[in-house]
Amino acid sequence: MDTSLLGLFVDNYEDFRRRLRRRLPSDDLVDDALQETYLKVERLDAASDRAVQPMGYLFRMALNMATDQHRASRRLLTGEEIDELIHGAGDSLDPPTVLSSRQDLAALSDALSALTRRQRDILIAARVDELPQADIAARHGISVRMVGKELKKALETCATKVGRQSIQRFGPGAGESS
Repeated sequence: MDTSLLGLFVDNYEDFRRRLRRRLPSDDLVDDALQETYLKVERLDAASDRAVQPMGYLFRMALNMATDQHRASRRLLTGEEIDELIHGAGDSLDPPTVLSSRQDLAALSDALSALTRRQRDILIAARVDELPQADIAARHGISVRMVGKELKKALETCATKVGRQSIQRFGPGAGESS
């Protein structure tokens, strides 16, 4: 049995696949995360082979890859969205749409003011600035887990204030209402 991180990853590939399937919403995301993780582990230097908990380190690396890919895919427009931008630009500025958009912005403003300062800062850093939770945790001097809790609470509060249902899109319980 190979004791390097790459060897450990290859030897436990199916175990990583099973564990990721429980946490990620699609098999494609699992496959992509594992592929990217393999490539990253292959490029790592020998110093990283001394990880204290190599299995946890590799699994966290795979989850981080999935998170990065998920964020990147959200930034891409679909064919329908591109077509709508090209052909439907003139239709979108009718008075009812403008009024509805202004009402949505007012509701969002009210929702943001209902948050604590830390929740608002975390929400903006995570969703607008797209910072990793580890960076946000370091910025606020709190744990990554606490960042996740504060972000979830902020999203739930905003969803309630704007009259929408908050749905967890990633991790355990993905797709379920909060």
